[in-house]
Amino acid sequence: MLERLVLPPWLRLSLALPLLALNLWVLRQLLLPLAPFPALFVGAALIAFLLDLPTRWLARRGLPRGLAVLLVVGLSLTLLVLAALWLVPRLIEQLGELINSLPSWLVEAEALLDRLEIWAADRGLPTEFTDLSSTLFARASQLASQLSQRALGILGATVGLTVNIVIVAVLALFLLLGGDPIVAGLARWLPDGTRELVTGTLNRTFRGYFAGQVLLALILSALQIVVFTLLGIPYGVLFAVAIGFTTLVPYASALTIVLVSVLLALDDPRTGIEVLAAAISVGQVVDQVIQPRLMGSIVGLQPAWLLVALPIGARVGSLMGFGDLLGLLLAVPVASCLKTFLDAWGQQPAPEAITEESRPLRAGG
Repeated sequence: MLERLVLPPWLRLSLALPLLALNLWVLRQLLLPLAPFPALFVGAALIAFLLDLPTRWLARRGLPRGLAVLLVVGLSLTLLVLAALWLVPRLIEQLGELINSLPSWLVEAEALLDRLEIWAADRGLPTEFTDLSSTLFARASQLASQLSQRALGILGATVGLTVNIVIVAVLALFLLLGGDPIVAGLARWLPDGTRELVTGTLNRTFRGYFAGQVLLALILSALQIVVFTLLGIPYGVLFAVAIGFTTLVPYASALTIVLVSVLLALDDPRTGIEVLAAAISVGQVVDQVIQPRLMGSIVGLQPAWLLVALPIGARVGSLMGFGDLLGLLLAVPVASCLKTFLDAWGQQPAPEAITEESRPLRAGG
């Protein structure tokens, strides 16, 4: 008459969620005193994920693992140095010019609102632009001041930034050389039935997603730089890099395109329209031609799930001490992995109740 208790899926999930929340709270208490090391470690792990792909490709072609790591790291450092020598001075120069130009653009925006108010008054339309103009000017001036202070703060924190970069580089090299045994050791703690699912999903999603997204960001940035340079767009390199690398966060690139176009339209409406048309055209080429060949359907999340995952990821990243930006970058692949795990868990048949009659009889019983 004895039966093993079989809980329905919804009840098992309701019991698991409080335990998950408790574990996350304990993890937060452990990670916060270690800040910023957890964020540096996660950043190094993502870099190691990216560099591991070409390393494995060279190793499959007969190259020893150590030599493959040396070649990949050496080539990556060479490309980074060359890009920094050409790109960083231009970015700093254009950022400084943009910050100096913002006050005059804000004055022009305020004058445009004043003309719009006069136009509306002549036609008997509501004219409540004065408060909007004053508020917009005050907020934008405050933003420009904050940007200037932030830029100076970044330049002043060069030593700390350099130390963090060195730490991330050393950790990434360590994980690249010895990451497989660590992953294999952690995987042995998983149950046999879920080990292959978890490791396969993490490898496919994180390696494929981040490698594809970073490569797309580089391609989009390069194409935008070429197009903006040919069109003679002011601050073209700065805006092209901003548009390209915001693709790492879903929908952020589209928002950046709109903001850049509106900003340039304050000085010259034609330039704003050109940037909007050119950025959308290049983005469509990348999305329709290049992205399907690089990534396929790795993520597999609906837009509604993305809109939910992004703010949650930013909030969790902030609470865990990783930072909002790192939380946004991790939100999509983590949500994709969770969706895959939940789908696989939901498809598992419920275990049948084991009754006294179904148990094998003991000898002599």
